[in-house]
Amino acid sequence: MRKWTSEIGEEDVGKEVLLFGWVHEVRDLGGLVFLILRDREGFIQITLPKKKVPPETFEIAKKIHRESVIKVIGVVKKEPKAPGGYEVIPKEIEVLNEAAVPLPLEVTEKVPAELDTRLDHRFMDLRKPKVHAIFRIRHQVMQSVRQFLSEEGFIEVHTPKIVSTATEGGTELFPISYFEKEAFLNQSPQLYKQILMGAGFERVFEIGPIFRAEEHNTTRHLNEAISIDIEMSFTDHEGVMNVLERLIRRVYEDVAENCEKFLEWLNVKLEIPEIPFERITYDEALEIAKRKGEEIPWGEDLSTPALKAIGEEIEGHYFIVDWPTESKPFYAMPYEDKPEICKSFDLMKGALELASGAQRIHKYDLLVERIKRCGLSPESFEFYLEAFRYGMPPHAGWGLGAERLLMSMLGLKNIREVVLFPRDRNRLVP
Repeated sequence: MRKWTSEIGEEDVGKEVLLFGWVHEVRDLGGLVFLILRDREGFIQITLPKKKVPPETFEIAKKIHRESVIKVIGVVKKEPKAPGGYEVIPKEIEVLNEAAVPLPLEVTEKVPAELDTRLDHRFMDLRKPKVHAIFRIRHQVMQSVRQFLSEEGFIEVHTPKIVSTATEGGTELFPISYFEKEAFLNQSPQLYKQILMGAGFERVFEIGPIFRAEEHNTTRHLNEAISIDIEMSFTDHEGVMNVLERLIRRVYEDVAENCEKFLEWLNVKLEIPEIPFERITYDEALEIAKRKGEEIPWGEDLSTPALKAIGEEIEGHYFIVDWPTESKPFYAMPYEDKPEICKSFDLMKGALELASGAQRIHKYDLLVERIKRCGLSPESFEFYLEAFRYGMPPHAGWGLGAERLLMSMLGLKNIREVVLFPRDRNRLVP
């Protein structure tokens, strides 16, 4: 049976193994050839002394190109100087597919490439161990999210990504031709999550794509992203903030426990965040920014320089709570005694916003009033508003950016690093 490189150990010494993988490096010393075979789990050295291996096998090794796909059958030996402490003396090497030369990218990372070049040849870039490690960790993050929310009683759902109405109004939508009608790619599952609260599901979550037609060209924005969303009945904003911070901690714990090898490949040491996360109000955030020379008029969103100033003062994860009602979407619940402030929050890590949420308005009349105040037409939201006429419970929820969570966790500088095939305003292929 085939063995992964990482599975080879003391019990295999002197035994024959079957390996598959890519030729990562070739060193030809004349009468001695070394191949480094790479599979998704790691590396192993294939050592070919001319006098100890079949002549045809030796000749194949001398002519092989890097990144060719090979099959190796050989005997395991201990070798402290080799990657992993073992080497394989091959009886047979079969080239399953030979790589063309020159390579579009250097997989050994001895010659660095610009990010655009890497993304142009993404299939090759993903072969790099450090890049591969990101997506093995991403897999664990998604597993942890699903497991945690399922344990908390949430039901996984999938809502439409082709819609007739903007979730929050505005023009940041991708229009599509839908038979004889105009439709849009959905920018959030928000309206459907809330409808499901009226349907009695009580706790739902969705992990799915969202689309934003924003003309950003920054290191933290994408036009197609994966959002982790929850909605929860019979709670308020504090209740779902509690779920969010416990989820973040669980994800960090699981990655630290199950992805040690991949964290080492990335040279990342995770610190498990302590909960509860610090909470500061919007007004306090303005004060911190002002002290550092960034003055923001009350009611406006926090600028990137302001968020950087706040992130320099507060370590780790923190919430900014109690935002001006007019700065948030129509469905955010205002405080009864101070309606200019709403029960909303953003989860931050440094200057990076990871999640946004709020208690929602569940009373029909107030919701219609807020829709009108935001310059929108209630008639456009009739399918949504109907659910509020017939017994909608109090509820709250949030949306967490999967890519931003991973980017902040691994300390990466560009969000495109954590997406297999990123979509931004300039990139539509591969």
